[in-house]
Amino acid sequence: MSSATETLCGQAFGAKQYHMMGIYLQRSWIVDFITATIMLPLFFFTTPLLNLLGEQADIAAVAGKISLWCIPFLYNFVFSLTIQMYLQAQLKNLVVGWLSATSFVFHVVLSWIFVYKLEWGIAGALAAMNISSWSAVIGMFVYIFGGWCPNTWKGFTLAAFADMWPVIKLSISSGVMVCLELWYNSILVLLAGYMENATVAISAFSICLNICAWEFMVCLGFLAAACVRVSNELGRGNAKAAKFAMKVILSTSIAIGVFFWILCLIFGRKISYLFTNEEEVADAVSDLSVLLAFSILLNSIYPVLSGVAVGAGLQGTVAIVNICCYYVIGIPLGVVLAYVAHLEVKGLWIGMLCGVLTQSLVLLYITWKTDWEGQVLKYGSEGVEDELDEVSLGFSESGLRANLASLSL
Repeated sequence: MSSATETLCGQAFGAKQYHMMGIYLQRSWIVDFITATIMLPLFFFTTPLLNLLGEQADIAAVAGKISLWCIPFLYNFVFSLTIQMYLQAQLKNLVVGWLSATSFVFHVVLSWIFVYKLEWGIAGALAAMNISSWSAVIGMFVYIFGGWCPNTWKGFTLAAFADMWPVIKLSISSGVMVCLELWYNSILVLLAGYMENATVAISAFSICLNICAWEFMVCLGFLAAACVRVSNELGRGNAKAAKFAMKVILSTSIAIGVFFWILCLIFGRKISYLFTNEEEVADAVSDLSVLLAFSILLNSIYPVLSGVAVGAGLQGTVAIVNICCYYVIGIPLGVVLAYVAHLEVKGLWIGMLCGVLTQSLVLLYITWKTDWEGQVLKYGSEGVEDELDEVSLGFSESGLRANLASLSL
């Protein structure tokens, strides 16, 4: 849902409506905080829910313990992701990078102390994750409240509570878009738990997904770059620059993806030993290595296209694409190949790969066919200014009242 912040702040920054960025950030905090609170029962009742779904009892029990430790991490996302989008939209990426790097080092040190020295196990690892992640959020708060964003942060204001619907609507479509992608992998892991040798299947699947996630972090940077550049240029009213940015970012991302694709093909089996010493799991990972390599290659394409969509505010369209590609094509095909054709984990992965491939092709077509000149007319500097004025500067009665009552705390 935080990608709504990226869209709104990016276009506001491009249109030089800097004062709106802080208001959008606060509105996103409100929407995300309420959403996170609504989701809390899922974390408290993870074990009985997984048991109800027929998951193995030992896996469900461990998942229930882990889920409770994830609650602080859930609320960390409310602030960390929205602030990150807010800072990136105004090209303050270096600040985010330094804070993330510091948090990462802090996380490694705490994990070593809690897990290996104090022998706290999973609880220690999760405690280290929570402490280090919140340290980054505190650093972001200090940066914003300390006066390093003078043009975009004017303090807390009651205007953040006015005209929430545009932010709610975009946040919901953004949340659906991203969650459909993240839940896709989670559902496949859940399905792997129903196989005969579920422990090996889940271990191999999780290792491959972790490898994908490592490489995806690089591509995620290109997603953010595509979103920021496209939203900024649309805000400025420059369609030509927006299209040029797409081409440069996509070609660069694909070049890096090809490099990792080759590495994965060469070292497919050896990669598994970074995670496990069990030969049975390593064999399962090796069996998936070719499919993993092509998943990594696709990782360099669809995130950039998703970033372009976020920058243009097309999250609703991408959400529909994700439903069709992942849940109409990918998961059903994976289930058939895994349980009917008896390909097991490999069948699930083939289904996942087909879903991602279809999504990438559809997003390429949408990007190619989009009228970017029309998008400029919709989100260009004059259009954004009119829209932002209507949303928050008082053309609506509620907005007028809120702005007259706004207070810097």
